[in-house]
Amino acid sequence: MSTATATPSTPSGTATVPLTPIFVRLKLSLLKNGLKGSSKRKAAYFGALAFALVAAFFVTLSLALLRGNEHASAVVVLLAAVLALGWTFMPLFFPTGDETLDPSRLVMLPLHPRPLVRALLVSSLVGIGPLFTLCLAIGSAIALAHGAAGAVAAVLAVPLLLLGCVALARAVATANVRLLTSRKGRDLALLSGLLIAVGAQVANFAGQRLFQSGGLEKLQPAEEIVRWLPPASAIGMVDSASEGSYGMAAGQLLVTLAALALLLWFWERSLTKLMVTPDGSTIAAAKQKKERGAGAGGGLWSLLPDDRTGATMQRSLRYIVRDPKTKAAWVSALAIGLIIPVANALQGQGSVYLACFGSGMIGVQMYNQFGQDTSAFWMVAQTISGPRDAYLELRARALALSLITVPYTAVVTVVTAALVGDWPGLPPGLGLALALLGSMLCTGSLASARFPYSIPTDGAFKNVAPGQGALAWMGIFGGLFASALICSPVIVLTVVMHGSAAAWILLPVGAAWGTLAAWAGLRLAAPTVARKLPEILMAVSKG
Repeated sequence: MSTATATPSTPSGTATVPLTPIFVRLKLSLLKNGLKGSSKRKAAYFGALAFALVAAFFVTLSLALLRGNEHASAVVVLLAAVLALGWTFMPLFFPTGDETLDPSRLVMLPLHPRPLVRALLVSSLVGIGPLFTLCLAIGSAIALAHGAAGAVAAVLAVPLLLLGCVALARAVATANVRLLTSRKGRDLALLSGLLIAVGAQVANFAGQRLFQSGGLEKLQPAEEIVRWLPPASAIGMVDSASEGSYGMAAGQLLVTLAALALLLWFWERSLTKLMVTPDGSTIAAAKQKKERGAGAGGGLWSLLPDDRTGATMQRSLRYIVRDPKTKAAWVSALAIGLIIPVANALQGQGSVYLACFGSGMIGVQMYNQFGQDTSAFWMVAQTISGPRDAYLELRARALALSLITVPYTAVVTVVTAALVGDWPGLPPGLGLALALLGSMLCTGSLASARFPYSIPTDGAFKNVAPGQGALAWMGIFGGLFASALICSPVIVLTVVMHGSAAAWILLPVGAAWGTLAAWAGLRLAAPTVARKLPEILMAVSKG
């Protein structure tokens, strides 16, 4: 379609309606409407907001306390670079409830890309993330600003860093929206997610080795390079101006402004391409391929029970294979859960008990079991007439997860034990990991029953419906804390028996404890599911 002006043509002398206030009100309305009808969502959102404000206060204070430290510039400039990197990639691979992040929703409207860029940029500044970034930018500026020139540079640097981070997120999201909205593209994006996860761990361990080898002064060479890379160059400008290097500060300001202008141009160009290029929805669908092989119940599926449990397990496993968002979550969890203990072991800092990290990553997949069904959950709801049916449904889903998670936990533990050379620690390490996994199946069942949320199907960047993001995160973190409490007896027993010849008994004890915890969670969650079935259906159908 053509990219017309932002508003219909008007008679001469008649002012057009600006887009920016409309998009800001739209963003506020989306946040407000996402909180309607649920006190839990309101409590979760405002709780997350309060947590973010407290965290922002302490981060800002900590950065401000670096003022006068000889290595303050190294820490602050590199932190700004990490922040920008996070803004660049996190919206693509992590949950978000921002409806406006997907610009493909706007292609049918007569909007010109340039005013649309301005409107989207300003509306993107509304939210918890931008608020936290603003506080961090202020703290960074306070840490480095000295004298009148430094103060002037700080006033410029704070909005430039914030705008640079937000523009990065928007430009990358717009450039990849068609790729990630297609099924094959989202499958390909899994590889990018894995590369980012591996890269983050490489950076993490490189940083650990750097600090161990000499402290903050070892960061200085990296800071000398990063201070010229936008948007971190905005913070580097503050340090240069404070040190009296006005020519260098001017150069860093020009680099920051040029990069921001180039980024906005790239964003506008991507929007234009998105608005005028046809996608799969405007092209006749290709002829469907004929199904090959046996029917739905053939092959390995025939090994599952021929009843409700088998059908539910098959449905859950097919979600993992076929649904892009479910597949992305599983691949990321499996990869990171293996990378962390293996990378630590290769660094000489590993422990067989780090295999529990893998259990935690994949145990999270039990949370929000009904949300992955989206609006199709109403078909499942028709088969639940009481606690018994709810128990069978939840148990089958937990069994489907266990088919993957239990062997995976065993493999990660064995690999970690081999790399660290701690074979005596294998039984207690595996027992503790299985106990944690069972505890997370327990809390995941309860969270699925009490804190369901919708996973929208119409956006590549949304894994949580607007207004439910804080509820999802707080439910997960609350479940992790509860899982640690449930698993605490096994943890205490592991500490007490560490190094003992009888520590092997922790393997059957941990497996039994995890099984008991998972069973108890299913039993406790089933009556809640049966009682709150209409509420769950409404919650998961929101997107």
